[in-house]
Amino acid sequence: MNAVNVDTAVDVIMIGTLAATWLAAGLLSDGLPTAISAHQLRRRAGLVTGLIVAGLAVFVAVPFVASMLPGVQAAPTAALLPAVPGLIVVTATVRRLGRVRRGAGAFATAPLAPIPPGLRAAAAHPLLAAPLQITGLAALVGLPIAADLVTLPIGESAGVAGFAVIGTALAIAGIGIRAALRHNRLAPLVLAPMDRERIPAGVR
Repeated sequence: MNAVNVDTAVDVIMIGTLAATWLAAGLLSDGLPTAISAHQLRRRAGLVTGLIVAGLAVFVAVPFVASMLPGVQAAPTAALLPAVPGLIVVTATVRRLGRVRRGAGAFATAPLAPIPPGLRAAAAHPLLAAPLQITGLAALVGLPIAADLVTLPIGESAGVAGFAVIGTALAIAGIGIRAALRHNRLAPLVLAPMDRERIPAGVR
């Protein structure tokens, strides 16, 4: 195996690890609102947090490992694709995930207590799961770049890349719409108890 093949293999391994980590975080975060108990919600939120830390560590490792190898590496270029949604994860998702963990931790003395509607709706917020899933999807799209199947700037592969961009855009839109609909479905459950409290006792 020559040096070029070794470099390509390392690029694919790094971007594959990046994609696997963020996809796992996205899939696990998708199950936060379906947790049965506060204890389970807190445990899942902790696992998602750990995967986010691992994903960020891989982000940092990609250019570091690439700088240690001879020649031009494709992995740093491929890692730029999930960098933007990854920034949203750092600035928005981590904070919301922390709120969910703290909210679930409030039930430490009653770990089997049912999850309040407000906490369940917070776990289903679009800015929690969607950025993680989009980051994983973007990293997955970067695999052909890491494998040198698509080169940048795009030349002869422009047609294939165009279909890939359209497909990715549709997938991102689908993830966002699904997350918004899911949150909107749970949000009225938060207001329902408040509405019942406003109704006079004699009217109920």
